[in-house]
Amino acid sequence: MRDVVRAYIEKYRLLTENRPVLVGVSGGADSIALLTILVESGYSCIAAHCNFHLRGDESLRDEQFVREYARKLDVPFLMTDFDTRKYAADRHLSIEMAAREVRYGWFEEQRAATGAQAVAVAHHRDDSVETLLMNLVRGTGIRGMSGIRPRNGFVVRPLLAVSREDILEWLAGRGLTYVTDSTNLSDAYTRNFIRLRVLPLLEEINPSVKDAIARTSEHLSAAEAVYLHVVEEARNAVVEQGDRLSIAALMRYPSPDAILYELLKTYGFTRPVAEDVYLSLTKESGKTFFSSTHRLIKDRDYLLLSPLVKEEVREYTLTGGEKVWSGPVELSFEKIVIKEDFHIRKDKNIAYFDYDKLAFPLTLRTWKEGDWFIPFGMKGRKKLSDYFSDHKFSRLDKERTWLLCSGGAVIWIVGERSDNRFCLDKTTKSVLVVNFFPTKSESN
Repeated sequence: MRDVVRAYIEKYRLLTENRPVLVGVSGGADSIALLTILVESGYSCIAAHCNFHLRGDESLRDEQFVREYARKLDVPFLMTDFDTRKYAADRHLSIEMAAREVRYGWFEEQRAATGAQAVAVAHHRDDSVETLLMNLVRGTGIRGMSGIRPRNGFVVRPLLAVSREDILEWLAGRGLTYVTDSTNLSDAYTRNFIRLRVLPLLEEINPSVKDAIARTSEHLSAAEAVYLHVVEEARNAVVEQGDRLSIAALMRYPSPDAILYELLKTYGFTRPVAEDVYLSLTKESGKTFFSSTHRLIKDRDYLLLSPLVKEEVREYTLTGGEKVWSGPVELSFEKIVIKEDFHIRKDKNIAYFDYDKLAFPLTLRTWKEGDWFIPFGMKGRKKLSDYFSDHKFSRLDKERTWLLCSGGAVIWIVGERSDNRFCLDKTTKSVLVVNFFPTKSESN
């Protein structure tokens, strides 16, 4: 078995021989086998033990057993105590989840402190089979069907190539002892229920069911690698400018609904919400979806993403005497008396108003339903909503648009078009020139 484990380590490049390895050792058969094999294979090991104080005298027995075995192997021994029940209650976690959280948190602290290359834990092939079945029952996707990974960050699992039976036979052949966690004999927890009740029933159908599931897991792991490669390819093709998804590019992929979910979950969207988004792709624009961190709006050709932000003041008062005003946008103001050399630059970021037609103070605000203006060069009113529609403004474009107002009237869709009522004419004596300085994102 030792050769099988060594070959597995080499295959997945889990460890090197030039740096120490922190080994999680509970005292059970699996972790005793792992520590022994790594030491005998020439790795510099540090035994790390967690006492969760969940089983009374048993917990103290396990701690003493691991301490003595580490001394026997002449490897450094680290241990810590956890009040696991209090930790779980304070954070509203199950005992299993609390123990896992504190264990791996402490392992990482010790790995960093000791300069260890990795934390080796003793999950074996049967654990991976049980994980796959648990995920199948829970309804996870392809990632859950690939079982336990050989490596997850700094955590490595060298025993995934061998079964629990292989481990017990190897220990017996070596005359090595270990301790038994009495809770592993109970079917109170989901994993134990699968181990003690579900798998024996499946073995009645196929005595080699564990091997069969393990092989399936390997195949699915390979399929997952291909799947993730395609997802990343799709991310590059579908996501534009970091905040919008091209619907046309998305629909060129097989199973676009699956691709969409993978892209959206990066922004906190759940699978049911992603499914609703997919169903909206062939419907009218404007539908909005939310995750805990982002908002998504279905526009004509794109899905538009934006972070959720706290509600803030959307209207500002300008005295009219500013030379430069900085807020959500930056504007400059200059009053000019008309002379013969006065000329107008054709630039949508510069607006010219008859100063005497304005009522001060001016205000800057976002648009709202019912807003209207008379576009420069025209005579009739136009609702801003119609103007936005005619000029193909997206929902986000509308929300990012600011209006300069005078006496309640919209005088300028900033950076876009001014109102005809306030334009210069033959009677104009003074001009208010307003410059808009768009940010890089606004100018794109």
